[in-house]
Amino acid sequence: MGAFHVFAMQPLLPVMSLARIGLFFVFNGIATVCEVAIWGHRKSWLRMGMAWLFEIALATWVVETTSIPRGLTQIPWKDILFINHKCEDGVLLNSQAKPPLFRSNMRPSKREDHPRAPLLSPSTHKDDASSLRSVSNQDSDSEDDEVIHGARTSLEIAEHDRTVLEEEDEREKLLASGGAGDGFRRIFSISNSSKVVVGKRERRKQKREKRKAMKRQKRRDKGISRGEEQEFMIEMEEGGLGSDTGSESSEQLSDIDRQKLRNLDVRESRSSRRCKYALVHVTAITVFLIFLLGAYQVSRNRLQRGHGSMKLLNNGTSNFRPTTILISLDGFRADFLNRGLTPTLNLLIAQGISPRYMTPSFPSVTFPNHYTLVTGLYPESHGIVGNSFWDPDFQQEFYYVDRSVSMLPKWWGGEPLWATAENAGVKTAIHMWPGSEAHIGGVEPTFVDSYDGSELLSRKVDRILGFIDIPGPGDGGTSVGDERPQFIAVYVPVVDSDGHKYGPNSTEIQTTISDVDQMLNDLFSGLQARNLTDVVNVVVVSDHGMATTSTDRLIQLEDLIDIDQIEHTDGWPLYGLRPKDPNQLPALYDKLKEPSPMSEHFEVYLRDRDMPERYHFSKNKRIAPLWIVPETGWAIVTKKEFDIKEAKATGREYDPKGLHGYDHEHPLMRAIFIARGPAFPHKPNSRVDVFQNIEVYNIVCDSLFITPRPNNGTLRLPLKPIGLHSDPDSLPLETPPDPFPSTGGDGNDQEDPASASTQLQPIETTSLPTEISKPIGVDNPSDDIPTPAAEDEKNQMDEIEKEENRLKKIWNYIIVTLTDFFNNEGKTGGDVKAGGESGPG
Repeated sequence: MGAFHVFAMQPLLPVMSLARIGLFFVFNGIATVCEVAIWGHRKSWLRMGMAWLFEIALATWVVETTSIPRGLTQIPWKDILFINHKCEDGVLLNSQAKPPLFRSNMRPSKREDHPRAPLLSPSTHKDDASSLRSVSNQDSDSEDDEVIHGARTSLEIAEHDRTVLEEEDEREKLLASGGAGDGFRRIFSISNSSKVVVGKRERRKQKREKRKAMKRQKRRDKGISRGEEQEFMIEMEEGGLGSDTGSESSEQLSDIDRQKLRNLDVRESRSSRRCKYALVHVTAITVFLIFLLGAYQVSRNRLQRGHGSMKLLNNGTSNFRPTTILISLDGFRADFLNRGLTPTLNLLIAQGISPRYMTPSFPSVTFPNHYTLVTGLYPESHGIVGNSFWDPDFQQEFYYVDRSVSMLPKWWGGEPLWATAENAGVKTAIHMWPGSEAHIGGVEPTFVDSYDGSELLSRKVDRILGFIDIPGPGDGGTSVGDERPQFIAVYVPVVDSDGHKYGPNSTEIQTTISDVDQMLNDLFSGLQARNLTDVVNVVVVSDHGMATTSTDRLIQLEDLIDIDQIEHTDGWPLYGLRPKDPNQLPALYDKLKEPSPMSEHFEVYLRDRDMPERYHFSKNKRIAPLWIVPETGWAIVTKKEFDIKEAKATGREYDPKGLHGYDHEHPLMRAIFIARGPAFPHKPNSRVDVFQNIEVYNIVCDSLFITPRPNNGTLRLPLKPIGLHSDPDSLPLETPPDPFPSTGGDGNDQEDPASASTQLQPIETTSLPTEISKPIGVDNPSDDIPTPAAEDEKNQMDEIEKEENRLKKIWNYIIVTLTDFFNNEGKTGGDVKAGGESGPG
């Protein structure tokens, strides 16, 4: 404690005499005893600070009011500590001794005694150096010899002058300090003197100015010293210090030498500045790189923490890392679940979590939506803007069934789920998914199956269970590269192909729907037999719905525009138009907007003017500049494809019987999403809000504990249920009606008999299958009724979630925009496996 007191009083020591110092230590001991007596040993920092101020004030008052002989008060404290004094031969030099700088009879024995002497200073020369005025060459010690012998550089003289001034200033301060009680009044009273009280900010400013002045003086001293050295060097080369020998030519040469030395100084100064600037820039770049490395490391650590936090699950015989099976039922409309043909899917809903339906992306066709499912990007962002489209940069057409073109890597942007998983060290197995054979980003799935539209559904079940039966981590019997895949994606095309061929309300499609449901039943039975129903996640989705067609709901393109003005057409059943002359685009738009008998059955949009924002279908050059979007159930055809008048005259039916690709929010285009497994620990039959298929990518990534790439989705696990499907306020999924036939012309057109004969009414859900008799891996629903407080908390959480989603959408928009910019608006890499549909997709 006493050491702390001494340290606290050190600011007073330099201005105190020896006697005052003694009194201070005496009084400091007394103050310490008083302090302990008053506060005890339970002092806080506040008490210690108060005691410290009390000691300073009282000690100063006692010291200043004590009568001390005048002779002692004039002794500086630094003299007591022997400051600025040197010892020579063990003898202390008193303060009155002449400083070594003036004593010419002192000769240091080592060069280190003159650390500030320049290299060419005369004081460092040897006596036998060849000089006209060398001491060795003089007969007697004259005044000039003493001057030469004691010669000093301007730097030494300046240092000596500064030392003398500082000593004089210190003595004046000591003499000026005066009367008793001054110290006490300085602390506890406001001075009435005319002196200006300098604040802390002003003192800092003065210190900064003093440091700057000292730096400037050092630079000047350095320049003077360098100049003296250079001058001395030139004189030595000319014959000696102060030599008056030499000719005019030698003087010219010396001038040249001086100029060269000055140029050298300038170059050195410039080089020094360049080095400083380079050092600053290198430091800034290094700090920036360290920042980037830190950000990268944080992202890697987050991924590693995710892998570290995931626990292995065991089915009794083998360990399983997080495993997810993603199954896509192409063309499976959401209301197909109401027909009583899907007991397995209905049971999956009752055991898992799902929305009433899932919204596809625009346009609602197969290739754009399947790639959106595995990238989380809108079609305008990943570049697959249709089943067929024209790329103005490549000057080439993409057509999904032409594998020689669609398999080129240049078409596919973004990063699909299997590439994200493989990059994170997660093995994948992709079965016939559109784009899986495209070598996108140069990343291959561990297992990949080519498209085969004729493959039996039972073969798909065997293939999935075969992947599951591959030994996993720690099981042995397989190489590291052939371990069990954690992500399995399966594409099932039969509902879509039969929907196109027979129509979504035909007898044939009912059989197909039932067959697909039986396939899922076989798969779930296999998982249950392996004790994996609460180990493996299963996610069942579809890409879009389906609408019936009719010859009475067709629009002849030639009746709307002159097709000779069109260079390329994109899409189907909607049409994207690229005119041969871009200047004709406004005229074509105006003509299509003119009222006509068919104008109420289609919409016309310019990509860059009035394309609906909810389509997210304008920010890509692959999207045609002019679009005709027909009403759901209608189709636009050319005479080459289908002559409407001729077909009506001959009774020819329009083929295909089912179509999609319309407004993605129309009820007939709705898709499904059903999930169950350890990544979805919700109450059975849980219901979430309807969402778009851009959210599937994030959900599957989270179920695998991998970090998704930037995308348009915002939904993350765990999902937040809004209730149960069995709740009284839960609206049942309605069955949308088929489009009405046209009443154009004479208004006597009737519904297509062929279409009418296959219309089916919704069938109530039948009993569930006996193969899966109980809910798997979930708890029984709670019968608790939400309280008003719980409802308020839920509303608050919903508001917070909406705000988070809004911020995420802004961030994802920025990321995707930057990605599109650097990818040159769609020129991003990757191959494509054209597959998934043998007919219109």
